[in-house]
Amino acid sequence: MRLKWIGAVFIFAACGGMGCSVAAAQKREEYFLHTLLDLLQFMENELRYRLTPLPQLCHLTANQTNGILQEIFCNLEQELNYQTAPDACSCMYTALQKSREVPSSVRRLLIQLGNSLGKFDLEGQLSGLQAVHCRCAEEAKWCVKDCEVRRRSYQTLALCAGAALIILFI
Repeated sequence: MRLKWIGAVFIFAACGGMGCSVAAAQKREEYFLHTLLDLLQFMENELRYRLTPLPQLCHLTANQTNGILQEIFCNLEQELNYQTAPDACSCMYTALQKSREVPSSVRRLLIQLGNSLGKFDLEGQLSGLQAVHCRCAEEAKWCVKDCEVRRRSYQTLALCAGAALIILFI
């Protein structure tokens, strides 16, 4: 009987941990989106007012942040400097492959950013940056909307699932 209760505690803890993990991933995605919004604004200002070349723009953008996004922009700068791929989009794919796990919404936005950089003239690149910025703002707005309620719901749902599993097994 004692082993059943120990197993029940482990099941409950594992389910609760899973709920906390999902809630933390949601919070992490929100952080990435807000950071990416700031970086896109920085890139737009650099292109608009200083006409910064693309590899140098990636270097400056990497210096504006830290963590995974810094790693991505550093990798993108290296790819663009060594010209391992014919265009910025291919370089962005390679930079994303070298980086650690990136939330899927942020990955889609970065790929869209790679599609708009380096292909067009200044106005085309600026409009591409603005399009990515608008899409990122929409994603961030959706992510922030009722975020605390959603996170608590994930945690509660996981704990309830754990309790249901305990009832089934005991």
